[in-house]
Amino acid sequence: MDLRTELLKSIWYAFTALDVEKSGKVSKSQLKVLSHNLYTVLCIPHDPVALEEHFRDDDDGPVSSQGYMPYLNKYILDKVEEGAFVKENFDELCWTLTAKKNYKPDRNGNSVVSHQDAFKLWCLFNFLSEDKYPLVMVPDEVEYLLKKICTAMNVELNSCELDDCLSQEPQGQGGLTVWQFLDMVNSGRLLRGIEQEAISMAVEEVYQEVIEDPGFEPRVSWVQGYLWKKGQLRRNWSERWFMLKPSALSYYMSEERKEKKGSITLDKHCCVEVLPDRDGKRCMFCVKTSSRTYEMSASDTRQRQEWTLAIQTAIRLQAEGKKSLHKDLKQKRREQREQREQRKAAKEEETQRLKQLQEEKERKLQELELLKEAQRQAEILLQEEEQRRRQQHEEMQRTLEIQLREAEQARASMQAEMVLKEAEAERQRKRITELEEMQERLQEALQQEVKARQDEESVRYAQARLLAEEEEKLKQLMKLKEEQEEYIIKTQLEKQVLKQEMENKNKCLEEAQKQLEEVRVNRQRVDQDVMAAQRKLRQASTNVKHWNVQMNRLMHPIEPGDKRTNASGGGFAGYHPVLGRRDSSLK
Repeated sequence: MDLRTELLKSIWYAFTALDVEKSGKVSKSQLKVLSHNLYTVLCIPHDPVALEEHFRDDDDGPVSSQGYMPYLNKYILDKVEEGAFVKENFDELCWTLTAKKNYKPDRNGNSVVSHQDAFKLWCLFNFLSEDKYPLVMVPDEVEYLLKKICTAMNVELNSCELDDCLSQEPQGQGGLTVWQFLDMVNSGRLLRGIEQEAISMAVEEVYQEVIEDPGFEPRVSWVQGYLWKKGQLRRNWSERWFMLKPSALSYYMSEERKEKKGSITLDKHCCVEVLPDRDGKRCMFCVKTSSRTYEMSASDTRQRQEWTLAIQTAIRLQAEGKKSLHKDLKQKRREQREQREQRKAAKEEETQRLKQLQEEKERKLQELELLKEAQRQAEILLQEEEQRRRQQHEEMQRTLEIQLREAEQARASMQAEMVLKEAEAERQRKRITELEEMQERLQEALQQEVKARQDEESVRYAQARLLAEEEEKLKQLMKLKEEQEEYIIKTQLEKQVLKQEMENKNKCLEEAQKQLEEVRVNRQRVDQDVMAAQRKLRQASTNVKHWNVQMNRLMHPIEPGDKRTNASGGGFAGYHPVLGRRDSSLK
């Protein structure tokens, strides 16, 4: 903490004391008096022209702290020289202004500390307070200051009572104001049963230790207390009263300091190390010098940390040629508090993050349960759908098997019919062979039947076309049946598609059958036309009667006894009048 910061803390109390209405502003006349007194105690040459120019009476209204700061910085703080004034006189001026308004000791004279001790506690408070306004002292620094006062009186601070007092005090900005601190000390709860004179001596001792002039060797130690020390020769452990001064760490038989047992000279070659627990001792550390290593043990980890930090700071200040230990200790404690706050904030952030992760995990678990439930429902629906589809498949398979059996039966009947057709064709071929011999002999007789032959030829062409269409339809039917068999094989992979295709094929098959029926009807009609042409042939063949006997003998197997001949009603069905043989296509 530099000099300007220390001066600003005290001036802030003086300024707020002059702010009677607590509006953050002070009248110009009061600021003139305050500035004049500051010139005096800080031993700065007066500049009445600048003072009157800055605080002219024609300016509007009082001045705020922000309005006073430019003048304070330019004409006062910038001209202050360290060592050119007595810091205690400056503090007494600011204390006098602020105590008159804010400090309220017991009117019955039962205050624990005197007015002068309250001033020193106020100075100690300013030194240990945070560097932000309004000025407060955090609980750790309150405990540190009270412990030093109690240590100076050789008494132990009641930590429980202190925690109780701190919990009852409203702490704005994270700490106590100086007036709350003084009221807590004057309440007597922390220093109960101790005489005022002892308290005054302890406050004076701590004041001399902490608020010391630069270059003044303090007559008290920085840190003191009992520690266990290991001997060099006998290697046994003994409890000693240690006192840390800027250049040495001394130890005595007891806290009365009547018998000094030794001293450890501290210089830049010394160092402090933390040791692991051993020999039944805990919280151990050692101080290493150029000639010897001193092993010590503290009562707890916190005490060890305080001693190691203080000794390390003393060694560093000794190496740098400085003597103000408490400023460095204060900075170290502040850094430790900031680190603790950072760790605490990080821990809270981590806790919050873990909480969010836990909530996210619970939400995910809920979603997972919902997904599992939806999956179970889907599985149930899938099983139902699979069962329904299996039933449909089985039903479709039974239907297809029935249709397949029907198709097999139809194919078997068609094959039997084809065998009959082939046998009939063989017989026809034989007959045609016989008729070919008669063809030459019939040429002359058939000259008269040219016209009738032409009519019969057109009819035969139509009949052949119908037969070709019939054969094409039969091929299509066979192809449809083959496709139906292929579709039956693929039923397990294309169940839904096959059903539709089978329906379409069945429709096509029905249409083909209808067309086949139509072709058969047309064929019957053509057969009738052929019979009409045959009648004409019979009429024309009356001129060649001597051939009728032989013709009747040769054509006897295909006369009206045949089923198709009966249907046509003529004996010359299938007989070609020109070729002289039966046309197998007419069957």
